[in-house]
Amino acid sequence: MGDQDLAPALLEDQGYQLTGKHSAVKVCYWTAKALTEGRHCYKGRFYGIESHRCMQMSPSIDACNLHCRFCWRYQGWEHEETLEEFDEPATVLSRSLEAQRRLLSGFGGNDRVDPERFRESQVPRHVAISLTGEPTLYPKLNEFLALCHERGITTFLVTNGTNPDALRQLDPLPTQLYCSVTAPNREVFQRLTLPAQEDAWDRLTESLRLLRDLKTRRVIRHTLVKGWNLGWEEEYARLDRLANPDFIEPKGYVYMGRSRQRLTRDHVPTHEEVGSFAHRLAGLLGYPLVDEAPDSKVYLLARDPSRRWLPGREPASLPDRVRTVEGDPLPMLTPALVVPGSPG
Repeated sequence: MGDQDLAPALLEDQGYQLTGKHSAVKVCYWTAKALTEGRHCYKGRFYGIESHRCMQMSPSIDACNLHCRFCWRYQGWEHEETLEEFDEPATVLSRSLEAQRRLLSGFGGNDRVDPERFRESQVPRHVAISLTGEPTLYPKLNEFLALCHERGITTFLVTNGTNPDALRQLDPLPTQLYCSVTAPNREVFQRLTLPAQEDAWDRLTESLRLLRDLKTRRVIRHTLVKGWNLGWEEEYARLDRLANPDFIEPKGYVYMGRSRQRLTRDHVPTHEEVGSFAHRLAGLLGYPLVDEAPDSKVYLLARDPSRRWLPGREPASLPDRVRTVEGDPLPMLTPALVVPGSPG
């Protein structure tokens, strides 16, 4: 069902740096923007992540059990279950950090890059485990998370939620755990994500029930594709209640990468359409709609807005204001650029 094989040459042409048998790093668009323009991604705006010190990586580039139509990655998955042959987590982390420094080395000679910001970028303080593939299929994920936390590196782990056994066994937990809920019901899920396992939907709902008791920051992300899964707010609300997450991120599909061979521009919702969904969902759940990032077409719902910031990442100022879906202003919160402490 995959697009084509994930050959090393293909991955390198796409900007990936391979760091082992099954892991890779790629410089995020927003890491480059943070270095050259001082702009941070929505995770900085929402939670306080410093984009120039964030490493985007995957410990399972060729393993996933879903074939989501909206995924911008190549999908020549070799594995749809837990990896049987794998590198040790210390190797994955050390090679990933080395690759990140190598990929960013050219920014050191860029006149638009502040020298101090470049020096900071050489010591990542955050790892986004979300690049490609399903990270919970890496058997040594626990050890990898522990090594990151020992170095004072915060971790955001993004999972498709169809591996509840791995979530049940997470120890330590990531700093922030994302679960993607990309369909309101079984029928839409089957058509949009093309799962390898017949019981993938049941696994997802099991994961949502597990999520509510995990003692870490928990996020549900709804990637919204116009004409496919946008709408059904009451059904999404029922799923979200299973997890009782700290945060919910309704985010619009972006027409890019390999997804352009599966979808069209007509499937891209506007920021306002995503906002209408977010407002209705917030009303159904009783979550405040606390912020938005138009550049990424994403909104933030927070069960307790006072707890949105990672420890040590509280905003330094409230310089700008943006419009909500109701026309009322929301503060554009700019996080302080501080060296984070160890994960909480």
